Amino acid sequence: MKPLAFAILRQLSSQSFRSGESIAENLGISRASVWQALKDIDEHGIKLFRLPGQGYRLSEPVQWLDADGIKAALGDKAALIDLEIVAVTESTNTTLMQKTALGATHGSCLTAELQTHGRGRRGRVWRSTLGGSLSFSLLWRFNQGAGFLSGLSLVVGIALLRAFKQLAIPGLSLKWPNDILHDQRKLAGILIELQGDMHGPSAAVIGIGVNYKLPDRAYSEIDQPVIDLAAISPDLPDRNLLLATLLNHLAEVLHQFEDSGFSGFQEEWIRHHRYHGQTVTLLMPDGRKEPGIVTGVAPDGSLLVEHDGKERRFNSGEISLRGHAC
Repeated sequence: MKPLAFAILRQLSSQSFRSGESIAENLGISRASVWQALKDIDEHGIKLFRLPGQGYRLSEPVQWLDADGIKAALGDKAALIDLEIVAVTESTNTTLMQKTALGATHGSCLTAELQTHGRGRRGRVWRSTLGGSLSFSLLWRFNQGAGFLSGLSLVVGIALLRAFKQLAIPGLSLKWPNDILHDQRKLAGILIELQGDMHGPSAAVIGIGVNYKLPDRAYSEIDQPVIDLAAISPDLPDRNLLLATLLNHLAEVLHQFEDSGFSGFQEEWIRHHRYHGQTVTLLMPDGRKEPGIVTGVAPDGSLLVEHDGKERRFNSGEISLRGHAC
């Protein structure tokens, strides 16, 4: 989607129609340019009502991201976050990784109204829609090396869970190593990418995707059970407040992680693991399936699984996890 489409959409409301002529006059463009910019807008998850003689109206309001509102909600942590909001990007993680290599500052946060080629773990596609998702990436630099950062995705999961609890989102749990679930359906995902030396310093780009209010079409395009915040909570939090709350808790747990690693979060994480103590099937990269009972997580974040009386460890790069009820 081109920037002009965003400029036009910001002129629209869900309450009344606005003519193409008035939009064109306000933006200093032609009516044909308005029509051209909006003709394929439905492909991006935005439904428009078009009425000859009256113009355009949104079927539902869009909560646009607002830097001032986010910084106000961040409070005293606003100084820690270098926030950038863009209209559209292929992937916030890809863009921020590029900026990290060029020296982006610690605490840089990139969020986009629309992410066109979002990435999930193990090469999966992360689907997002305009106004229906929250996608952002946060750069956090560490003095320690990449080896110290094992368990980081689990710590980020705790930060997200704490944030959702503050926002009164009920019934959430963790799935090893990087998902937030509601009744075995995915609400949010985490993708962490690292730069730096094994012995330090290092940098982590922490990508977060949250299903906010997905259109029906998005549900049909996703190849796993998912859910959005709108389906869970009758009082849907404002997207700006949601982002600020997530960043607040991320900053808090990342500072603690710098001091103590994952071990300080280990018990809390196990308490909230959806599959703790359950029989699961581990899907290995080579296609093998390994059965076992989840007994916990190790201080380095590895998953502990017992099978035939033996306890084995699996790290986040080797497996995915499915409960038998999935």
